[in-house]
Amino acid sequence: MTPAASARPRVAVVGAGAWGTTLAALVARQEPVTLVCRRDEAAAEINGTHRNERRLPGVQLPDAVTASADVSAVAEAELVVIASPSAHVRAVASDLGPHLRRDVDVLSVVKGIEAATLLRMSQVIADAAGVALSHVAALSGPNLASEIARGLPASAVVAADDPSLADRVVERIGRREFRLYVNSDILGVELCGALKNVVAIAAGAADGLGFGDNGKAGLMTRGLAEMTRLGIAAGANPLTFAGLAGIGDVIATCGSSLSRNHRLGEELAKGRKWSEIEASLSGVAEGAYTVDAALALARRYDVEMPIAQEVHNALFEGKSVQRCLVDLLARESKDELADFRRWAERFEAGTR
Repeated sequence: MTPAASARPRVAVVGAGAWGTTLAALVARQEPVTLVCRRDEAAAEINGTHRNERRLPGVQLPDAVTASADVSAVAEAELVVIASPSAHVRAVASDLGPHLRRDVDVLSVVKGIEAATLLRMSQVIADAAGVALSHVAALSGPNLASEIARGLPASAVVAADDPSLADRVVERIGRREFRLYVNSDILGVELCGALKNVVAIAAGAADGLGFGDNGKAGLMTRGLAEMTRLGIAAGANPLTFAGLAGIGDVIATCGSSLSRNHRLGEELAKGRKWSEIEASLSGVAEGAYTVDAALALARRYDVEMPIAQEVHNALFEGKSVQRCLVDLLARESKDELADFRRWAERFEAGTR
């Protein structure tokens, strides 16, 4: 056993899906890590075989990964990474709260918006776990788990209100093949991570209908415009949407067959219903659980999001994907920058 594997873990990853398992493996190349699972059986499999075939097939995990189904395993961790599906984050954080160190650093890698409260994941974690919001960072970017698990190069951004927290996360998780940048705009980074999944469903549907590269590129660009409009209205930095968490993740998620949200869109284009597709996916397609919260935020800030609205219609209203995309194409032409000029004027007026 290597010295790293025999040392006491100071990092815990909560959530043994593909992304959580990948991050645990990444950390374990440098130091021991605890991977907290929901089920005893999953923990036993990982400890016995050093593999997580159900969520990350074909990937051998380092010996320095130790799995546990006991949330108290986070008690001595200096950094706790939360990688649970967004719908479960509040319950998971609530369970973790009593076991966390007072000075713990928490990193959310969850991309979603809580439906009932419209809170971002960092806010949900802070509220449910009873930790200061200044102790919670968020990581987002074009991060398809299976590629990173295979050692392929990738980049992401770590956002936090406290720059020193972001720097600590980068130092602990960043690698030559996993290049991390920092950003103080945690609001924008988390909105990007949540909203791009909705656009990816639409992009998958466009691919499923054979719209071609031009049509898909237009859809992705206008989807990014929707994301940016909402972000600016909520107070985010518009440049964040031009970075890794924004356009970078849009490109990856909308263009890759590895994306569950993209696959969901393709299946919708075949005429299948969301209720059928949900059970057949290998993991969670977060865009389906985010779209209604995104539309609620859009109403709050008086922002138009036609692509998100049509994704909702296809998922939950029984509207055919063909009809949704035709209706998007039939919308009246407008000034491409009109909305951005309006928000820029509002921003300038607020800074005077």
